[in-house]
Amino acid sequence: MSSTTRGQEAALRRLQVDVLDSSMSYLEAGTSGPTVLFLHGNPTSSYIWRNIIPHVAPFGRCIAPDLIGYGQSGKPDIDYRFFDQVRYLDAFIDAVDINELVIVAQDWGTALAFHFAARRPRRVLGLAFMEFIRPFERWEDFHQRPQARELFKALRTPGAGEKLVLEENVFVEKILPASILRKMSEEEMDAYRAPFPTPQSRKPALRLPRELPIENQPADVAAISAHDHRALRLSSYPKLLFAGDPGALISAQAAKEFAAGLKNCRFIDLGPGAHYLQEDHPDTIGKAIAEWLPEIARAESTAELA
Repeated sequence: MSSTTRGQEAALRRLQVDVLDSSMSYLEAGTSGPTVLFLHGNPTSSYIWRNIIPHVAPFGRCIAPDLIGYGQSGKPDIDYRFFDQVRYLDAFIDAVDINELVIVAQDWGTALAFHFAARRPRRVLGLAFMEFIRPFERWEDFHQRPQARELFKALRTPGAGEKLVLEENVFVEKILPASILRKMSEEEMDAYRAPFPTPQSRKPALRLPRELPIENQPADVAAISAHDHRALRLSSYPKLLFAGDPGALISAQAAKEFAAGLKNCRFIDLGPGAHYLQEDHPDTIGKAIAEWLPEIARAESTAELA
């Protein structure tokens, strides 16, 4: 493949599709190979994958949606619970006609990926993930930094959470830059601020920390997360788990042990990193996924011949 062709395939295109009672915006690049679905978390958008997709696009059709309420997607009048995100993402996947897919996910994107894979394992060709959501039995198990635990307790407290997220936009202004090792440019920060200009627009960013399955609350999310993790442990599709040190939701050492407990999972230590690893290590992540995709294709061909 010529460098010109690779450049054309790596070019990011911004598209939009009607989904349920709203619309979802997404980035697309590449034309051939497996479909690779990139799922972001809170309070980011498809923008977080901007420096990773160009590495992957020459080897697959890359699609990175803005979850409902995020990025340039619509903001319908819904509660923005995890199960709302599931409904809209399922409808998005149908709308853009994705059948078999490789999923790349971080943060709440991983909870969505695990839930999709638990329900439709035969459609998942592979899963690459980092800084993932899991059931946390105790508050002490959540996050590598005690001060972050206290902040998230406040986010889950009625009144205090509204002030921090809706009024002060703490997720974008404080949590995001504090969870990235390099200094973000004003242009980058403005891109993350753009979807949340008003208190009402920040409602999705407040809901998701209240959905984290900590000490079995909320009970329905905790139950589905436990179920999805059982399915993940039983699954045999290829996996990549990226981790940074010290990490945020999980330490590099704990992530390595987690990977060892999964079937067909390769662990990649990115070195220094916190939560938004895509911002600190886009080239390493992108190149690793690009090298991994042909392996998935070969494994799939072998399975079909068997």
